[in-house]
Parts: sequence; structure tokens; C-alpha cells
Amino acid sequence: MRTNILQVVKAVLAAVLVSLVLVLIFTVLIQLFSIPLTAVKPVNQVLKILSIATGGLLFIRGEKGLIKGLIYGVISVVLTFLLYGLISLSLNISWLFAVEIVIGAAAGAISGVIAVNIKKSV
Repeated sequence: MRTNILQVVKAVLAAVLVSLVLVLIFTVLIQLFSIPLTAVKPVNQVLKILSIATGGLLFIRGEKGLIKGLIYGVISVVLTFLLYGLISLSLNISWLFAVEIVIGAAAGAISGVIAVNIKKSV
């Protein structure tokens, strides 16, 4: 049980850190190349999914990858939402946040399943 919790915590921290780095890089690219504002939200969603997948692939092991993935995916979305809300000094909760939670849960579940199966075959 303790190992599972530790894996989830590590996966969440990795996902949040990777998300921060990727968003920072994307922000610089927006400034350098005048990327249209319509591209920001879709790109941010892709970056969140990549971040969640990275966290799972790095730290989820053993069994119950689907459950661990669901949990860390949801927690990662909530934490990044709160973090970005604090950075921008605005927290706007709408139905899109629920969609982000579902997408995060799915990304976490998929990467969790992949992670536990990759670890078994290596």
C-alpha cells in the first residue's frame, strides 16, 4: 500500500514539474514566434497529456496501473489547475475543468497500464 501511494505521489510530482517546464518553453515560443492565441489552449492540453504520461511511465510499477493512473491523472490535473491559477491570479472553474479532469484521468489510466506492462516485460 505504501509503495503504491509513493508511486502515485512521485508520478504526480513528475507530471506537474514536466508540465511547468513544457508550459514555460511554450510561453517563450509564443513570445518568439507570435503564435496565435487560438493555438494556446489545444497546445496546453497536449502538454498536460504528455506531462501526465511522462509521470506514469517514469514511476508507475507493479500492478493496478489503471487505478494508480486514474488517481495520479486526476490529482495532476487538479494541482496544475491550482498552480496555474495561483500564477495567473485567477481561478475560473467551468465545465471545461470537468473535461480536463476526464482527459487527465484517461491519460493517467492509459499511461499507468502501459507503464506496468512495460516494466513486466523488461
